[in-house]
Amino acid sequence: MNRNQVLPLTTLSIDPQTLERVDLTLPVAYLGNGFLTLQDLPRVAAEAHHILDGDGFECSIQTQFLKDRVVLDLTISGHLRMPCQRCLGDYEVQITDQRRFVLVSTEAEADDFPLDDDSQEPLVASPNTDLLATIEDEILLALPSAPKHPESVCQLDPSAKASEPESPFKVLKNMKKKN
Repeated sequence: MNRNQVLPLTTLSIDPQTLERVDLTLPVAYLGNGFLTLQDLPRVAAEAHHILDGDGFECSIQTQFLKDRVVLDLTISGHLRMPCQRCLGDYEVQITDQRRFVLVSTEAEADDFPLDDDSQEPLVASPNTDLLATIEDEILLALPSAPKHPESVCQLDPSAKASEPESPFKVLKNMKKKN
């Protein structure tokens, strides 16, 4: 392929059945925008505290020929209600993520891809590339490991704050006194 190649444009439907089998080996440029519900993303839904109608993620996918390589630009935007680790109430996590993948032909080529540029990652292109799994992976990576409201927002039970757990070392202190 030459440096100025223009690929024919193909519209990509953002639905789970289509995204599970995208042929990224074809010499075409994909363009797709759409919404994925949490039901479409079961691994992400498993992280949710509550799921309401309308919860999900807007996704935009575009492939293009750039600097002698085919790249896939992925943009994800949406929210998820996770349990707050402080008060156990709903904590709404907003996610906006943009990622650029450089399409490579083999796992070996992906392993050899330089890791010095965080703005690009290798993605092995195949006739059955699972872009739904890639989208789900990116959302999971963007989630906080311990989601918490700011302390001033948490609705803590006042009685839970007042009673401090007994120190496990208090038993040892009492044992020493007996000897």
